[in-house]
Amino acid sequence: MRARELGRKSVVVGDQVGLVGDTSGAAGALARIVRIAERRSVLRRTADDDETTAEGRLERVVVANADQLVIVSALADPPPRTGFIDRCLVATYDAGIEPLLCLTKADLAGPEQVLGYYAELELPYVLIRPDSDLDALRALLAGRVSVLVGHSGVGKSTLVNRLVPEAARAVGTVSAIGRGRHTSTSAVALRLPAAPGAHGDPGWIVDTPGIRSFGLAHVSAESLLHGFPDLVEATVDCPPNCPHTAEEADCALDAWVAAGRADARRLASYRRLLASRSGEGDPREPERNPGDPLAGS
Repeated sequence: MRARELGRKSVVVGDQVGLVGDTSGAAGALARIVRIAERRSVLRRTADDDETTAEGRLERVVVANADQLVIVSALADPPPRTGFIDRCLVATYDAGIEPLLCLTKADLAGPEQVLGYYAELELPYVLIRPDSDLDALRALLAGRVSVLVGHSGVGKSTLVNRLVPEAARAVGTVSAIGRGRHTSTSAVALRLPAAPGAHGDPGWIVDTPGIRSFGLAHVSAESLLHGFPDLVEATVDCPPNCPHTAEEADCALDAWVAAGRADARRLASYRRLLASRSGEGDPREPERNPGDPLAGS
């Protein structure tokens, strides 16, 4: 229970709280939350990119006090969507936490296309196959609070069950059109079990419901660029108050890409996010570029 004195202050997964009452955890025990400690990080998302819409103004705190966002993406069935990954990266950098790309179903397809797209970012990643021992992933999770996000059907719940067998998270299937069915319905924090012979804190993971979009209305247009560090240097040569759109003739981003210093798909993704903030396009629907199988959001 939350103490009345806290008013409307919300308590979310990851919050550090002060309790009074029976904290034994026994059946029937009752305690109250009387204090919420200051959050060192807050990961947020909205249902829309445009803050002028009702969905854009409805800001959701995904988790508090996280150290790392684990972006879970399948390499096939369903195919990877770098547009969604880009959105997660923007939210990650805005929250001041670290990203980790977790590529599942590596037995079905290779990671070259996805890793090539992020080559300039030196984005940390781990490949997961059905027979993987998960040691590499556990090492990256140790001592941290890590949030797992991903589209439905990418194998996130299966991964959570392998990391924490007693979690018993529901596992779904992928439909014939390549979309996963939602299985997890609420965010839950799970303590990772200690590996045999290992010392130190094994860490926590926060499993979140599968999502179809990661709205960024809470991130300013200027801060969107933080999710595209491979483009930042180019903006030094942009005119003052450059909107960085394709219509801006003097925007230096086009010349930067033309010179081979960044991937054209990255610039296209950044500009799609800018357009979406202006109410152009729907962030809940996949966006594609002709000939680019990774462009969906």
